[in-house]
Amino acid sequence: MTTAVEQYQPGVFDLTHKLTVEKHGHTALLTINHPPANTWDRESLIGLKQLIEHLNHDDNIYALVITGQGQKFFSAGADLNLFADGDKARAREMARRFGEAFEALRDFRGVSIAAINGYAMGGGLECALACDIRIAERQAQMALPEATVGLLPCAGGTQALPWLIGEGWAKRMILCGERVDAETALRIGLVEQVVDSGEARGTALLLAAKVARQSPVAVRTIKPLIQGARERGPNGWLPEERERFVDLFDADDTREGVNAFLEKRDPHWRNK
Repeated sequence: MTTAVEQYQPGVFDLTHKLTVEKHGHTALLTINHPPANTWDRESLIGLKQLIEHLNHDDNIYALVITGQGQKFFSAGADLNLFADGDKARAREMARRFGEAFEALRDFRGVSIAAINGYAMGGGLECALACDIRIAERQAQMALPEATVGLLPCAGGTQALPWLIGEGWAKRMILCGERVDAETALRIGLVEQVVDSGEARGTALLLAAKVARQSPVAVRTIKPLIQGARERGPNGWLPEERERFVDLFDADDTREGVNAFLEKRDPHWRNK
């Protein structure tokens, strides 16, 4: 794993100062930087969507790690001041912005990892749910508390949470407003790993570095197959899985990977 760190150059657009991006080898590290609670707003949601669109066209980026600035919050979700006046037009736009941003994150062609370094509440947890893998620090707390203020999760929470943890626990968290700690989140399948305070970012980067050992072409072919199980029955994707396997033989990476194994050397991915 390279230890080189550099500011990521996201392209011709300017990312909002509420999101900072660094490049660690083949990994983009995105930090939600909107103190005091790293909330999401219109500007940062547009920035996230733009970043994902750019990463999807960057052949040098294989993984994305998302974390929060500071030691207390991953993200507290939406700033409720946006909804205090009851403006339906603003509510509709913000729901659309949340949906577009987190659906883009969900469909990122590489591997996305949420490094949950503190409170992940509402839209903050929905951001983590849109990632492929979640690593939480022991002090982290997670909840979808929207119903306590007369709202509902509108960025995928009602769909992604029961898929991960089952309907019963999802109803406890959404309908009963139950907050879960990191150990409970691990037990019910909401996160895949719990680490000590201050270690989520580094652990996520180490895991992301492992993605560079995989063929990028294979990863972006496999990921939709895994996620597609949400839309079809258990056997619905099996014919597609076989066809995608055969399609990989059009890729340079497939020949390189097989021959590198046979020649007992590391592969040199061409990403095509």
